[in-house]
Amino acid sequence: TSVYDSRARERWRQIEEQKALALQLQSQRLQEQEHSVQDLVDLHLRVPLEKEIPVTVVPEEKEDARAGEGEEEFPEITEEMEKEIKNVFRGGNQDEVLSEAFRLTITRKDIQTLNNLNWLNDEIINFYMNLLMERSKEKGLPAVHAFNTFFFTKLKTAGYQAVKRWTKKVDIFSVDLLLVPIHLGVHWCLAVVDFRKKTITYYDSMGGINSEACRILLQYLKQESLDKKRKEFDTNGWALLSKRSQ
Repeated sequence: TSVYDSRARERWRQIEEQKALALQLQSQRLQEQEHSVQDLVDLHLRVPLEKEIPVTVVPEEKEDARAGEGEEEFPEITEEMEKEIKNVFRGGNQDEVLSEAFRLTITRKDIQTLNNLNWLNDEIINFYMNLLMERSKEKGLPAVHAFNTFFFTKLKTAGYQAVKRWTKKVDIFSVDLLLVPIHLGVHWCLAVVDFRKKTITYYDSMGGINSEACRILLQYLKQESLDKKRKEFDTNGWALLSKRSQ
């Protein structure tokens, strides 16, 4: 077992210890949002979405079950990689540029958000989303498009008109998976639109359920189809899901 794997497991244990408090705070926040934001959401969506497709809560598979399938929890970390990781997390110029790609710049300060229980910042999330899109170009992998961390907040608060130009050069209906990072204030969540399975799934490591997010994204698909394809989006057979940790 490498030092890095041990640290990763230790970090996971620390996160588990904070789950109860974080989940309580998140639950309170979501309950408040359900009341305060509902009128605004209805204004932008114009339709009673909850009567169309219900959101189903689906428990995630336990890690023990997945481990039995022979899946590797972490990729192998070589000694050279561990050395590089230590160098990155070691003290230094916080503004030092460590990586540049996708018109994004990652500094030592950004990387430090990956250490221990620090909150991940937008730069790290957006860079990783771009890495996923780049990797999806490889043969045999599902095609992926990922929105940046500002997309969902803009869609939710300002409506479709505020984000419709974000896909001027992208046909989201031509990909297999659409990734949407969602920031709740206390931590990051992810919504995944799977065009192959006809699902919109909300993932929250704290076990939260966000039916509102699923419905907003479904309505976004409808409006995007009308705007870009000039045709209605067929929701027949689509399911809205929230993955809940066991």
